[in-house]
This record gives sequence, C-alpha cells and structure tokens, in this order.
Amino acid sequence: MAGQKMLKFTSVGRDMPEKRVPDLRKQDFNEIYAEYAREKAAEQASRCSQCGVPYCQSHCPLHNNIPDWLRLTAEGRLREAYEVSQATNTFPEICGRICPQDRLCEGNCVIEQSGHGTVTIGSVEKYITDTAFEEGWVQPIAPGVERAESVGIIGAGPGGLAAADRLRRQGVQVTVYDRYDRGGGLLTYGIPGFKLEKDTVMQRMQQLEDGGVQFVLNCNVGKDLSFDAIRGKHDAVLISTGVYKSRDLPDADADGIVRAIDYLTASNRKSFGDDVEEFDNGMLNAEGKRVVVIGGGDTAMDCVRTAIRQGAESVKCLYRRDKENMPGSQREVANAEEEGVEFVWLTAPAGFEGDPVTGVTVQKMRLGQPDATGRQAPEVIPGADYVEDADLVVKALGFEPEDLPALWGVEGLEVTRWGTVKADFTTGQTSLDGVFAAGDIVRGASLVVWAIKDGRDCADAIIDYLSSANAVAAE
Repeated sequence: MAGQKMLKFTSVGRDMPEKRVPDLRKQDFNEIYAEYAREKAAEQASRCSQCGVPYCQSHCPLHNNIPDWLRLTAEGRLREAYEVSQATNTFPEICGRICPQDRLCEGNCVIEQSGHGTVTIGSVEKYITDTAFEEGWVQPIAPGVERAESVGIIGAGPGGLAAADRLRRQGVQVTVYDRYDRGGGLLTYGIPGFKLEKDTVMQRMQQLEDGGVQFVLNCNVGKDLSFDAIRGKHDAVLISTGVYKSRDLPDADADGIVRAIDYLTASNRKSFGDDVEEFDNGMLNAEGKRVVVIGGGDTAMDCVRTAIRQGAESVKCLYRRDKENMPGSQREVANAEEEGVEFVWLTAPAGFEGDPVTGVTVQKMRLGQPDATGRQAPEVIPGADYVEDADLVVKALGFEPEDLPALWGVEGLEVTRWGTVKADFTTGQTSLDGVFAAGDIVRGASLVVWAIKDGRDCADAIIDYLSSANAVAAE
C-alpha cells in the first residue's frame, strides 16, 4: 500500500501552495502563501522517493524524520504525521514557514539532485501542524510525574521556548524571563508577519502557558532582577538570549539611519496594535520615503519587504557581492524582486550625506580572489563612487552578542573570543556550575531551527545534571 502511495515524482510535478500576486500581497502583512488543501498535501508528499539514505533528514539540524511524515501524509494519516513531526521538532509550524529549506532539507532532496524538483517539505510540514491545531490534536503539556526541581530560562526566543517545552514534558518546573512584553523573541518582534503571522507564535505561547510554563516578562536581567537572584531561585539556569547587538558602520549616526532590529520591531508592534511613538512620528516608518537597506542576509530581505508594505517611494538594497554569493535565501530575494525591490549588486556604503540623511555615498565593487572561506572577496573599484538618494537608511549587517557578564554583573561567566557565552559543545554547560547556555556560536536569525536544536539539547543536558545532583544528594 505504501509503495503505491509514494515515489510519484516522475509523474507528479512539484507544486508549491498558491502565492498571492505581488500587487495584492504588498498591501498587507499577511503570509504570502496559501495553505495546501488535504488532497494537494497528500499529492505533493507522495512525490518523496523514500530513499535509503534520506539526505533531507541528514541536512536538517534537528534530523527530523521527514520521509516518515511525508509517507503518513500521503496515506492520509495526518495525526500520526503530526506526532512524528512533533517528536523531533518543538515548533514544526514555525520551521515550515521560515526555515531556509532551499539551503537545508529541500536543497539536498535526492529527486531535486536528479532534476525532478524537490519535494515541498516545508509547505507540507506547515500544513500538518496547522491541521493539528485546527483539529485540537495539539494539547497542553501534561507531565506524567511532576518533579520538584526548577529551571530558570533567560530568553523567550525559539531556543528558550524549545528548552521550556522539553523540560516541562519531563515534569520540571520552568520559569522563563524575558525583557520584552511578549514571548517569542525574534519570532514575535524580528520576523515580519508576511513570513510568520503572529497568531502562529502566540498559539504556541499559550500552549506552553497552559502546560505550566511560567513567564516573567518586561524583566531586564541585571536591571529589574539580578542574575544571582535568578540563579539562587532555581536548581539550574539556561541562558538563551540570542544575539541582539547590531553590527554598525562608521559615522552612521545621522537622523534617518536606523538599525534593522529597531525598524522591524516597530513594524511588528504596530501589527499588534501597540502605540509606537518612533513609528508614528515617522522615524521608523518608510511611508513616502526613498529607502536604502544595507546588507544581504535574510534580515535585509525582511527590511526591504517591510518598507514596500509601508508605502515607500522606492526601496533599494545594497550588497557588496553579487546575487550568486548572497547569504540570504534566494527564495526571499525572488519574492522581494517581485514586490518591487531593486537590488544594487556589488556595492558598499562609503559614507552618508546630510543630517537628517539625504543620501548614501556608494562604492562600486568587483569580486577578486577567494578569501579564507573560499568566497571571492569584494574589492573597491577606484573612482567609481556615486551618491544614492535616501530619506531612510536601514543597517542590516547582522548581529553580535551583548557583553552579558558586564551587563548582568556576573563574575566567572566566561565568554569566547566572539563574545558569546562559553559553553561545552555537547552539554551547554558554562564555567558556572548549574548554568547552561544555548548557542555558543553566533548563528543567523533565519536559522531558527538551530536555536530550537540548541534549546532541546540543553534541556536534555539539564535533565542529566538535575538527575546527577539528586543521585549525589541521595548518597
């Protein structure tokens, strides 16, 4: 029976969910892809070749059992498909929307390599979990046995939430501390609604709360509550703060030059209906402006597409390499181009005109010899500078870690040469006993799947730590 349902990639073509036309979708912040119908999800799942070595699974950081839940979807066994998907991934409905599948699972699909077009793994994953929520299959966490130990998690982003879910399922008492007024981290305030509608994040937050996870929001650690106080209250602590310090440019402090995180947060807050003074006074609003975004990652793509929806007069993206060497998702680049964004390849900012800003001095670049990473290094073309008119410049150059030991007044918390909290690669254990950290390496905000993996792995290590402590105490 299963054989009849699968391996249809030679007779059934790849078919993504319907995408709203650019003229309509750029008028709002709703997601741009429609949902699969049940029959279409089963049809697209049936294209999976069920290969002996599933490269889609091996290239997924979570090693999701992708071929298994594709087969179950093709057979109409959707509840089982959800259970298999949820077993390895805390938030499959989120990964199905924002994971860079073209670089991970779908990009390594065997039938894609053979020229038949990849299985639409992300869209099927999204469909499975959306259906699970609609049908009531997603239930609050209900541990079989409650444990006395408690864990404090600093950071309510995807890593912290994944750890909270994992720990609660083991009966651990969990409290999550976050500086913002809503949980979700970048899922809530960094990623625009046209990629991830906020109801999707909030329903997971509600599931965690209903399952007994406690949230302490509007809590700035080191200011409102000390790190030592959190550590003293819990048997273990997990640091899962992500990276929020924006990389900067020299002499980029004129009015009208803003950070990507501030720009995106203001836009997302308006989508929630919040009062945002910086948006209302025009500082973080692109309406009617000539917008220049500097950067080539997925954060830059979020910014240019947000500016289009805010009614910018024009939107240009400067990137120092060419399209083929851009770090962001090619799918996102294509969506941005469809919506009217102009990409100015092989360009870099050399300075800024005016205060408030009136323009960006642009250097034209060419690709030279490969650098240490193997990528061709950009070189300035002498005498080719020009000025790009701009009323709003958004710096989307990536993020760096904050100096947490200094910010929190913590002694003995070691950091790496990159400034991230130093943690054991396998356990997440830091230099402080009972303190763990998720995400030793600075990763791109788009790779939420890595944050989820780090959170789950740290939760497992914390369980082992608590069990060991109990064993020692029993002796």
